[in-house]
Amino acid sequence: MEFHYHTLPNLFEQLGLPAEPNAVQHFIDVHSPMPAAVQLADAPFWKPSQAAFLREEILEDGDWAEVVDDLNARLHS
Repeated sequence: MEFHYHTLPNLFEQLGLPAEPNAVQHFIDVHSPMPAAVQLADAPFWKPSQAAFLREEILEDGDWAEVVDDLNARLHS
């Protein structure tokens, strides 16, 4: 099994969002803290395709799951 290490900027690129460190931090600052009851993929700021990608990666424990978990933690703290 091949393992891929993805970073937060890689995830933002995958989601079609600006991936520069300042842009990533700005996104987190603007959208956090998220209510504890709201799952990451259900947040209202995602496009449907972005939400589907996030949901799929978590459900399937895919290559991106670790960095999606990291984003989730940052947005909920």
